[in-house]
Amino acid sequence: MSVSAASHLSPSYPDRAAWGTAPKLRAWQQEAFDLYFQREPRDFLTVATPGAGKTTYALRIASELLSRGIIRAVTIVTPTEHLKRQWADAAGRVGIGIDPEFKNSQGTTSRDYTGVAITYAQVAMHPALHRARTEARKTLVIFDEIHHAGDAKSWGDGVREAFEPATRRLSLTGTPFRSDDSPIPFVTYVEEADGALRSASDFSYGYGPALADGVVRPVIFLAYSGEMRWRTRAGDEIAATLGTPLTKDQLSQAWRSALDPKGDWIRQVIHAADRRLTEVRRGVPDAGGLIIASDHESARAYARHIRTVTGEGAVVVLSDDPGASKKIKDFSASQARWLVAVRMVSEGVDIPRLAVGVYATSISTPLFFAQAVGRFVRARKRGEMASVFVPSVPVLMGLAAEMEEERDHVLGRSQPEDGLDDSLLERAQQERKQPDALGDELPFQTLEASATFDRVLFDGGEFGTSAAPGSPEEEDFIGLPGLLEPDQVASLLRRRQADQQAAKRRKKPEEEAPALAPHEQIHELRKELNGLVGAWNHRTGQPHGVIHAELRRSCGGPAIAQASADQIKDRIAMIRKWATQRR
Repeated sequence: MSVSAASHLSPSYPDRAAWGTAPKLRAWQQEAFDLYFQREPRDFLTVATPGAGKTTYALRIASELLSRGIIRAVTIVTPTEHLKRQWADAAGRVGIGIDPEFKNSQGTTSRDYTGVAITYAQVAMHPALHRARTEARKTLVIFDEIHHAGDAKSWGDGVREAFEPATRRLSLTGTPFRSDDSPIPFVTYVEEADGALRSASDFSYGYGPALADGVVRPVIFLAYSGEMRWRTRAGDEIAATLGTPLTKDQLSQAWRSALDPKGDWIRQVIHAADRRLTEVRRGVPDAGGLIIASDHESARAYARHIRTVTGEGAVVVLSDDPGASKKIKDFSASQARWLVAVRMVSEGVDIPRLAVGVYATSISTPLFFAQAVGRFVRARKRGEMASVFVPSVPVLMGLAAEMEEERDHVLGRSQPEDGLDDSLLERAQQERKQPDALGDELPFQTLEASATFDRVLFDGGEFGTSAAPGSPEEEDFIGLPGLLEPDQVASLLRRRQADQQAAKRRKKPEEEAPALAPHEQIHELRKELNGLVGAWNHRTGQPHGVIHAELRRSCGGPAIAQASADQIKDRIAMIRKWATQRR
C-alpha cells in the first residue's frame, strides 16, 4: 500500500535552486526519504507528480547510501539521451560523478565516475553487460520514469536481467499508469476483488497535494473550438465544428484541420497564447512558452507563425537534431519567448521558466498528456501560474479535468475503446518525420480552419462563454494575472464567469442570440454545472466525483454525459440550493 505525503509537514520552497540541487528537502521529499531509511528496502517505488522534485529526492538517497557504504556505485536509467545528461549535471552538483556518455561498447567507465547514466533502450541492447557491471560493485539503480520499462517486451526483459542482482533499486515515476497489460519490472502488483492486478507504490505525492503545498503551479486550460472544413480523397467537402459531438473519423479529421499550419485555427491560437505569455511576463519576466507539435514540418511552420506574430524567432527542437540537448539547455537559461518541439520536451526535461503551452498535437494518451502538462507545472516561487492552450476535444477536456486524480497501473482489466492507448506514445517515440497522430486516417485537404474561444478549465470546473478571438470575453481570461494563488484563480474565474453571464442577461431582446441547438444547450449547461461543482469542491473539499454522485442521488437520472438538459438543470438548481443553505 502506498503512503501519501503527510499534511502536517510544512513545505519548503527553494528559491530558483539549480535543477536537482535544492539545499533543503521539501516536506514530501523529507517524508519519503525518512520512510525509505526506516524500511531499508531493496525495492522502493516513489510516485510524485511531474515538477515535484523527484531528482533532488533520489540523489539525496543516493548520497546517503554512498556515505553509509551500503552501495559503491550508481546506475541511472532514463527514457531519453537528453535526460542522461540532465541527471549527470544534477548529480555532479551534489558531488556524485555520473558518466552520461557511457556506451555499451566501452564495457567500463573511468574511475573518476561513481556510476553511469544509460537509457532503457541501451540496457535492452546488451543486458548481460549491465548485469556484469551491477554484480561487480554494490549498486543502486535509479529508474527514471520506470513505466517506460514496459514499453517493449525486450526492454522489460532487459531491465530484469541487467538489474536483478542490484543491491538497491529506486523506481521513480510521475505517471505510473499504462493502458496496456505490460508489467513494469520491479513494481509490486496487488490483486483486487475482480482479479485485476494494481500497482502498489511505496510513497505517493499527487498533483492535488503538491498544488496545495505550493510545490507545483496551478494550471488553467484554455480550450478553443472552431469551424473546420476539409476535402476528402473522394473529393467530398465536409464541415464540422470542433467541440461538438462528432464521429471518430470526423473528430480526427477536424482535429487535424485545426492543427494544420495552413489553417487559421493554429495561427489564432498561437496569437492568443503569445498575448497570454505577454501578460504572464508582467509578473514573471523570464516566463517562456512551448508549442508541442505533431511532426517536424508542423514544428517549423509554427515557428514561422511565431516570427510573424512576435517579430522574433522561436527555438525549434527536433528529435533527430544532434544539437537538441544544447538547444534545450540554452533556452532554459535564456530570456527567449518561445520553444517549439515535437517530443524532445514531453517528458522529464526540466525548463522551470515554461509557463505557457500550446498542445498542438493529436497524441491523446493520458501518459503523454500528463507528461506534456508536467513541463509547465514546476513552481519556483509561490503564485506562479501555468496556462495551457488545447483544442476543444472531448478526450483532452476529460484529461484536463482529471489533473488531480491519482492513477495506478492495472493489469488484466479490459480498457475502454476510446483511442487512449500507449501504442500512440510508443509510435511518437520513434525517430521519424511522419505525424504522431490518431492513426491511419483518410488523406484530406484542409480548406478552412478558424478558432473560437470555448472555455477555461480549472480544478474540474469550466468557465467562460464562447467568444471570437480578440473579443473582450476572451480577453477576460487571456488577461488573467500571471501571479495568483490557486484559491485566487478559482475565485477570479468564478467572478468573470458571473460577469459574463450577467452581461448576457442584460442584453436587449433584439440583441439576443438565436436559440441554441439542443447539443449546444446541453454543452453550455454541462459547463455551468461543472463550474458549480468546482466551486463546491473549493468550499467543502469534497472530490468532484463525490459531488456529482450526490447530485445524481438527489435528482435522479444518468451520469452527466448521458443526462438530458432538464436533468442537468435540476442538478444546477440543487447545487445552488446547497450553496444557499450553507451561507
